[in-house]
Amino acid sequence: MAPKRPIGVGAFPKVVETPAPTAPDPAQLYAALDLGTNSCRMLIAQPKGSQFHVIDSFTKSVQLGLGLESTGKLSRTSMNRTISAMRVCRQKLERHGVTRMRLVATEACRRARNGDHFVRQVSRETGLKLEIIEPEEEARLAVISCAPLVSTKTEQLLVVDIGGGSTELVWIDLTNVPKRERPHAIMRLHAGFKSDPGPFAAAKVVDWISVPLGVATLRDQFADVDDDAARFALMSWFFEEKLEDFSPYASEQARDGFQIVGTSGTVTTVAASHLGLRRYDRTKVDGLRMTSDQIDAVIRNYLSLGEEGRRKDPRIGKDRQALIMSGSAILQALMRLWPTDRLSVADRGLREGLLYQQMSADGVLEDASF
Repeated sequence: MAPKRPIGVGAFPKVVETPAPTAPDPAQLYAALDLGTNSCRMLIAQPKGSQFHVIDSFTKSVQLGLGLESTGKLSRTSMNRTISAMRVCRQKLERHGVTRMRLVATEACRRARNGDHFVRQVSRETGLKLEIIEPEEEARLAVISCAPLVSTKTEQLLVVDIGGGSTELVWIDLTNVPKRERPHAIMRLHAGFKSDPGPFAAAKVVDWISVPLGVATLRDQFADVDDDAARFALMSWFFEEKLEDFSPYASEQARDGFQIVGTSGTVTTVAASHLGLRRYDRTKVDGLRMTSDQIDAVIRNYLSLGEEGRRKDPRIGKDRQALIMSGSAILQALMRLWPTDRLSVADRGLREGLLYQQMSADGVLEDASF
């Protein structure tokens, strides 16, 4: 007797359709582009509660400031390389229909004799309007991007943004702000370090400084030193000397209630190395707190690897390996100076600050807890 044929055999499977995600309304989108000494970075996002949701992003190492230390000008090769990256940004902006945007350039364009000429060339060849911002605004944008990472227990806050051509430090006193309001008080600095906060308790900016040394410019200062460890030590002490005019540097600070937030590729790379990540994971890095001992252990490992070992280390990456020791020298100097043994790692910076600034000014962010 032949076996019965099971019911349904030979039938076509039913197609289960997954609805395509709804494209965001272009009217709700904002874009922020940060053109620095080394990299061109862009985010496209839409407001979501008190935060924002990233729709698209772009990052490219363009080395715009390559050779700037010796010539005082942006090279033709660097400018062409950067314009090619910005054409990609323009395509993304057009694809998403973004109309609200801020596109800014920082230290390389500020310092270069032909910086304004380059901005006009970008406009002519890509249609994008770059804006060269002043150091104070660069520092302010870095600060507000880190607002969600500020602890409600923090009374004295130091925000550090290690860039390619400069390093911004902002010292903020939060002692007069109610604990639950402290992250929001940082966000309200988007209007300016000395702006009227209205009826709200204000975060007081005690002092801020823009040091014209970043990972690229500091590296170039000591390019003639052959010994790896000696070059690192010289870079760290040289950077510390530039902080003599930073007023909180000279005064005694209490350890309790003190927080350093660091934002830069250097800080996130050191964090990724500490965690042993073979592939970078922002969710594990952003908000991580590292001790001075943990940071020192990573830096000692970098030195033991040597240049060739760092070049092969996947945690550092090819784009970062040439700059990681100068960035680490800055980071170690900062941790040596102030009364804390912990650093809060921020995988955020100018782009996020630009987005928060635009969205806050338009009143599209909810006034909710971070």
